[in-house]
Amino acid sequence: MTRVPNVFHFVFGFLPQTEPLHLMHYLCLASCVGVNRPDAVFFHCQHEPWGEYWERIRPALTVRHIEPDAFITSFRYKDPMLERLRYAHITDVARLKVIEEHGGIYADMDTLFVSPLPAPFFERSFVMGKEKMDLGDAAGREAGGSLCNAWMMAERGAPFAREWLARIKETFDGSWNAHSCLAAYRLSREHPDWIHVEPERSFFCFDYNAPGLRDIFMRKVADLTGIYSIHLWSHRWWNANLRGPITFHAGRLTPAYIRHAETTYAEVARNVLPPDLGRQSAQRWAGERLRNAWEDALWRVIGPPGRLERRLRRMRNRRAKRIARMTEPQRQS
Repeated sequence: MTRVPNVFHFVFGFLPQTEPLHLMHYLCLASCVGVNRPDAVFFHCQHEPWGEYWERIRPALTVRHIEPDAFITSFRYKDPMLERLRYAHITDVARLKVIEEHGGIYADMDTLFVSPLPAPFFERSFVMGKEKMDLGDAAGREAGGSLCNAWMMAERGAPFAREWLARIKETFDGSWNAHSCLAAYRLSREHPDWIHVEPERSFFCFDYNAPGLRDIFMRKVADLTGIYSIHLWSHRWWNANLRGPITFHAGRLTPAYIRHAETTYAEVARNVLPPDLGRQSAQRWAGERLRNAWEDALWRVIGPPGRLERRLRRMRNRRAKRIARMTEPQRQS
C-alpha cells in the first residue's frame, strides 16, 4: 500500500452555477480518469454543476458537498476590489483541508492530464511543483520563489499540509497568493524534508504569459516528455470581453477546435473527446476559423468584443445628454 492513495480531488462551485459545465472542465475530469486510472475521483462542491458535459462525466465521480471556510468567508478586505478574489481564496483553503484529511492528489479544474504519475511520487509525504516567478510581484521577490497550489499530492495527515493550514490565518492578507503559493515556498525552505518539489516542467511547463498560453492553445509543442499535466491558467484568457494576453477565450474552446486544431491542448485533449459528441465536423471547424479570424481583426481595431458595445453605449449616453441640454428651457435671468 502506498503512502499516497491513488485518488483525485477537485474543488469547484463555491459560486452559484449560472451556466452549464464547460467543455474545458469536462476534458479536465475525463483526462484525469483516462490518464491516471484512479481508484476514485472526488468532486467537492457547494453548488453542483449541470448541463450536457456534467451529465456525461458525473457517473465517474463521487460528488461531495462542501461548505466554505468561515474565516475566509467573514474576512474583511482592505481593498474592496479584492473582494472578487474571495471565491478563489475559499477554494485555496478547501483544497488544502481535503488532501490533509483524506490524502491523494488535488488539481484545479483548468488542468489537462498528459501522462501517468511515476510510482515514486506515491511514496512521498507531499509533492508540489515550482511555477514561474512573477518578477513584478514584490511579495514574490521577497519570498524568493513560488510553489503553485493548482496541483498538490499528499499522504493523509501530511506534516507539510498540517503546518500550512495552521499558518493560514497569520499569512492571509487578502492578496492573490501570500497565503498559498508564497507561504508554501517559505515552508518548503524551512522543512525541506516534508516535501518533494518538482521542476516547472512537470506541472507548469507553460506559464501564464502570452508565449506560454500561445504554446498551449495556438501552437503545437511536439515534445511533452516529462510533463504530467498542463495547467491552463484560465483566469488569464477565459473572458472574451477582456483583453487578455492572447485572443483565445472560452468561446473558442469547442468540440470542433479539439477535433481539428493543430495545437498542444487540442492534440492531448482529443484523446478523451467523445466521438459521439456533435459540433465537431471539419465543416464546422472551417466556419469557426473564419469567425475567429474576423473577431481577431475587430480585436486589433477596437479591442475585445464587449468593448465595442461599451463604446457604443457611452456614445449614445453622451449624445442623449447633449440633446437634453440643447432642448432644456432657457433659465429665466
